[in-house]
Amino acid sequence: MEDSDNSTPSITSLNCPVPLPHNQRIVLSHGSGGKRTYDLVKKVFLSNFETFETSSLNDSAILPIFGKNIALTTDSHVVSPLFFPGGDIGRLAVCGTVNDLAMVGATPVFLTAGFILEEGLEIRVLEKIVSSMHTAALESGVKIIAGDTKVVQKNKADGLYITTSGFGIIPDGITIRGDLAKPGDIVIVSGSIGEHGVAVLTARGELGFDSDVLSDVSPLNDLVAKMISATKEIHVLRDPTRGGLATTLNEIAQQSAVNITIYENRLVVKENVRATCEFLGFDPLYIANEGKLIAIIPPQHSESILRVMHNHPYGKEAAIIGEVKTAPEGRVLLKTNLGSTQILDMLSGELLPRIC
Repeated sequence: MEDSDNSTPSITSLNCPVPLPHNQRIVLSHGSGGKRTYDLVKKVFLSNFETFETSSLNDSAILPIFGKNIALTTDSHVVSPLFFPGGDIGRLAVCGTVNDLAMVGATPVFLTAGFILEEGLEIRVLEKIVSSMHTAALESGVKIIAGDTKVVQKNKADGLYITTSGFGIIPDGITIRGDLAKPGDIVIVSGSIGEHGVAVLTARGELGFDSDVLSDVSPLNDLVAKMISATKEIHVLRDPTRGGLATTLNEIAQQSAVNITIYENRLVVKENVRATCEFLGFDPLYIANEGKLIAIIPPQHSESILRVMHNHPYGKEAAIIGEVKTAPEGRVLLKTNLGSTQILDMLSGELLPRIC
């Protein structure tokens, strides 16, 4: 029996994944990055593949090799449409993989790419996407060194899917993980939220109106390098992609067994994103981003970190949005503009399918 999708977040603990009946089938929300994704990963994948590293559920695996810590990650990209305001599937594939490496403090070095091409895809479209990947790789300072290509029958792949893997080197003295947030830390977001998801949604032409929202898809490794140059005391970095800011903060709160409290009046949401979300009944806190990061750091380093972020093109709007507390453990709370406190849970359904 298939689950019905419900985009309203429910109050559920990451530590208690919902059982997956043998007759249950995959639904779109299993790919949303929210609660169902976590349950699927925990029950199906980690129960069979779990190692000392995969159990940590960071954006990249951290592996000690020849006296160095290296980062390794893999990602798949199935965005629809292939081109959207501010980017395309090729730029998304490179930036998304680079950012996963950067979120553990690694310097990205090499990428590989696998292409699933649908019969009938125009060569000029493929060339444009590969050229975009080349441009994004140059901006990121990485090399795409290997790949693979497969072709499937018409109507079997929606044009093009891309799978990437990334390799990076973590500088000595850097330890950044999702389980290292500590009470007293502050929470920084590098800029405005919700742009990527809204840009992709409006590009589909299904809303009956146009929007000038551009995706924020960007490589964040140079920004992270500048932040690390200001201080090595960065506890957590994470890019809030699928499931948005609220879901990603829940993952960190659960990994670190802490409370994260954020303040509505400190969040940066551009007016065009806010207007679109209000019209559609969406919450920007659950909309995907592809060029923003969350940083959790000790408060004494806030001034130096914000200084370098504000001087970087991808961190100009960086702001302190909250703090880490002891209790309630594993929860994310929102202090609203009205003075009330709201529980923010993980995304439980599928707001925007096929966005990354």
